[in-house]
Amino acid sequence: PVYLVLGNTLDATMRQQGYEWWHSLQDASAMVRDYVKWDDTPASLQHFGESAVRAYKIAMTPPMMPVLLVLDGGLQEDPISPEVTSRLRIPKLTRATPPQGDSGAVAEAAQLLVNARNPVIVADRAARTPAGIQKLVELAEALQAPVIDQGGRMNFPSRHPLNQSGSARQLVADADVILGLELTDFWGTVSAVRDGLTRTSRSLIKPGTKLISITALDLATKGNYQDFQRYPEVDVAMAADAEARLPALTEACKRLITTEKRSAFQERGKKLAQAHAAALDRARAEAAYGWDASPISTARLTMELWAQIKKEDWSLVAESGIMSDWTDRLWNRDKHYQSLGGSGGAGVGYGAPAAVGAALANKKHGRLSVTIQGDGDFMYAPGVWWTAAHHRIPLLAVMHNNRAYHQEVM
Repeated sequence: PVYLVLGNTLDATMRQQGYEWWHSLQDASAMVRDYVKWDDTPASLQHFGESAVRAYKIAMTPPMMPVLLVLDGGLQEDPISPEVTSRLRIPKLTRATPPQGDSGAVAEAAQLLVNARNPVIVADRAARTPAGIQKLVELAEALQAPVIDQGGRMNFPSRHPLNQSGSARQLVADADVILGLELTDFWGTVSAVRDGLTRTSRSLIKPGTKLISITALDLATKGNYQDFQRYPEVDVAMAADAEARLPALTEACKRLITTEKRSAFQERGKKLAQAHAAALDRARAEAAYGWDASPISTARLTMELWAQIKKEDWSLVAESGIMSDWTDRLWNRDKHYQSLGGSGGAGVGYGAPAAVGAALANKKHGRLSVTIQGDGDFMYAPGVWWTAAHHRIPLLAVMHNNRAYHQEVM
C-alpha cells in the first residue's frame, strides 16, 4: 500500500504562463491509473476529506495496492471562509476486514489436502504480517506437507524441515494436490516450469492433479499492464486474503485428520526432514567449489557476509538477482523482516532504492540492514547512496560486480 498525493492546476485561467502550464494536466491520474488501485481528483475540501479516508481504506484492504489523490493548487492554497470551516469534518475511518472467501470452498480444499498422497503448498506474497508466517507453519505442520516459498515475501522459515523450496520442480511433478497462496503467477509457477532459456512452457503437472488457489488478486485485476500472467485453470478458487483464510483452512484440515492419517503424515514429515537436511548438505558442498577462485565466487561472497551478520539482528533488504539463490539456500531466515521479498515488477535499478528505503524502516528498530548490490542496478540511481549517507541510514552494501547487465550477455 502506497498513498500518493499529486499536485495540479485545474483552472487554466489561474495558471501562470510557462511552467505552470508545462506542469499541469487535464487528467493527471491517467499517467498511473493502470497501476494504482483507486484514484480521485477532489473538487472541494469536504470532497478531499472523504476521498482521503476512502483512499486509505482501499489501499489497506487486501490486495493492498497504491492509491492516488490529485489536489488542485487552489484547493491547497485558497483561504477558507468561516462559513465553510464550520461545515468541514473528517469522516470516521472504518477498516474493512480482509476478504475471506466461502466456507464451503474451505471445506472442499481441506478434503482435498487431507486425502492427498503428495500435497504441495506454494506461497508467493502470502504473509502480509509476522503472524502470516506462523499461520503457514501451522497448516504445513498439520499436514506435514512440503512448502515452496517463492520469495515474493518472507513466507516460511528457511531452515524449517518442511521448507522444500529447492526441490520445487520434482515436488510439482509428483503432486496430486497443489495449494497456491497469493501466487502472482499460478500457471507459470506450478504447471509450467520453463525448460532452460526457452520461451515456451511445458507442464510438469500430471493429469488429475487438483489445484487450489487462495488469492485476493482475483478481486483486483486490470487489463492494460499484463502482470496478471496466464489464466490458471484451478479446481477450487477462493477470492480471499490467504493469510486471513489460513486459520480456518488449518482447523478444517485438523478436523478431518484421523489417527491413521496422522501416522501417515508423520512418516511423510520424516522423509521431508531428511530431504531438507540432505539439500542443505549439498548446498554447503556446492558452495565450497571454487572457494579460492579469483574473482571470488558468489557462494563465497554470500558466506563471508553471513559470517559477519549471523549473530546480529539482520535484515536482507535487497540482493543482486544473479546470486544462484545462495542466501535462500544457506542463510537461516526465520523472522518476517529478514527478507524484503521480490520487487514485483522486475525493473532494473530497483535494488539500491529499495535497500535504502527498507534500511530507513529498519533504522528505528536498530536492525542491521544488508544488501548485495548489483553493479548494473547501481548505475540507475546512485544518488540514493547520498541520501543514505546524508540521513545517516545504517546500511551494509556489498557490491556484486558481474561486469554486465547479466541477462543480456551471459
